[in-house]
Amino acid sequence: MSTTNELPPGLTETNRDREMAWSIDVQADPYAIDLELLNPAHNELFRSNNVLPYFARLRAEEPIHYCANSQFGPYWSITKFDDIKSIEQNHQVFSSDIDNGGIRIGGRPTEGMDLGLFHLPMFIMQDPPKHSNQRKVIAPMFTPGRLAEFEHIIRARAGQILDKLPRGESFNWVREVSVELTGRMLATLFGVPQDDRQLLIHWSDTVERITDSDYFATPEEGFKELWKCFEYFDAIRRERTEKKSTSTSDLISFLLQGDATKDMPPNEFLGNILLLIVAGNDTTRNSISGGILACNQFPDQLIRVREKPSLLTNMVAEVIRWQTPVAHMSRTAMQDVEIRGKTIRKWDKVVLWYASGNRDEEHFEDADRFQIERENARTHLAFGYGIHRCVGSRLAEMQLQILWEEILKRFSRIEVTGQPQYLNSNFIRGITDLPVTLYE
Repeated sequence: MSTTNELPPGLTETNRDREMAWSIDVQADPYAIDLELLNPAHNELFRSNNVLPYFARLRAEEPIHYCANSQFGPYWSITKFDDIKSIEQNHQVFSSDIDNGGIRIGGRPTEGMDLGLFHLPMFIMQDPPKHSNQRKVIAPMFTPGRLAEFEHIIRARAGQILDKLPRGESFNWVREVSVELTGRMLATLFGVPQDDRQLLIHWSDTVERITDSDYFATPEEGFKELWKCFEYFDAIRRERTEKKSTSTSDLISFLLQGDATKDMPPNEFLGNILLLIVAGNDTTRNSISGGILACNQFPDQLIRVREKPSLLTNMVAEVIRWQTPVAHMSRTAMQDVEIRGKTIRKWDKVVLWYASGNRDEEHFEDADRFQIERENARTHLAFGYGIHRCVGSRLAEMQLQILWEEILKRFSRIEVTGQPQYLNSNFIRGITDLPVTLYE
């Protein structure tokens, strides 16, 4: 893996220059913009939490929409639930492979490009059979038997975290609860000291902030920070290899022993580590925060689950649908294909907007409303669909379920007492700050 200081094409300007070149009025009415000019992928629409009306218009007027000019290059938006599922199922035509453009909107085919440090393969950005072979290596971590072993650990930690929170005064729920619970789980999954959990959270945050000028002047600075993640886990890999450890209790050990993963080059090792960190952090973390926000916006639903605690499992699914922590996944068309009368050409970038599909009124009635008794809540797309469906989805649901059980034991009300702040990312639909006050 090269550590060259040269940036690949498209990453030569500073983050601030890029933001200024693609400025947007986030308060503008999306229905007043020419349809062909709509660019729902603009990060500022997510940071300002103003993107959902853009998706609503596209679903109604042009559910397969082509944006010819954006900071991420040209792309197709897929905004309807059934269309997203159909494309997810057709992995022969719609590729996830990093060399074909990967799973993020800005990815493009890499043939002939010297990407060096910036090329981080991971199994979610592979097509079968490589994807399947690498995914199988870590799948045993998330079997029902292994999840049962985690249950008492998660419950004990949730109780400890909640019992230490201040009562009657405002604090940031994201930092004190959402980040803390997921950070502890990450350390357990990787078999690293709990004292290092903040490093894992930091690297997860770095992945989503590489192009954010509030954190890094250039993307290169962010990638250098991620190299520290490689150095940390490479040291663990070397130590366990030298000791010939036969442990199968953590993700690193699985990767070291799997035939499809034990000989990964440095950049692929780092890519898969980052995938597992982000996947283990962002979905759960932002669903925890999103659930608090949803229950404040729809307080009748929290009353209902208190009256009937058996609704909590379905409430967890509805929280994940309503928040949709992963806003999109992208694919690259490997041949010309027609969808709803639109011709998508070979090598076109196709963006599957989970955040839109999960608000599709044709599938979810009154989709913008948080309804814990929604009969089809579990059909949401937030974990993806098909061969790329999140392998750790059951663990994420378990953490949410247990945390809410412990919340309901302790608090009569969790009141949002300040303006939520959102992540500057069109990939992770995240909440960075959520001021709340607790009442017993």
